[in-house]
Amino acid sequence: MSSSSVDTDSTNSADDLTARQTYNLVTDTVTGPNIRLRDNLIQGAAIAAGLVLGAVIGAIVIPDPLVGLCVGGFLGALVSLFVSGGILLVFRAVKHAGGEHD
Repeated sequence: MSSSSVDTDSTNSADDLTARQTYNLVTDTVTGPNIRLRDNLIQGAAIAAGLVLGAVIGAIVIPDPLVGLCVGGFLGALVSLFVSGGILLVFRAVKHAGGEHD
């Protein structure tokens, strides 16, 4: 009888990951560029929407419409960059915690 109770049939071990899955795991949890097309399209759409929304709000709020468009657009893009990035971060962390490393 063995004193070790290590499960050797685990489907989530590092040995079972493909090179792509390992790359995704490292770039999602440590650092590096995300090369998933779907994630990048979602984040790009969110940034574009934030830019337009920020520009419209800026043009309404700031007395000089051109300055409002520029400042509002920049701030909208910046805020949406961080918000969409944070959402993708949490989404990918949950997927990795569940063993999905697509």
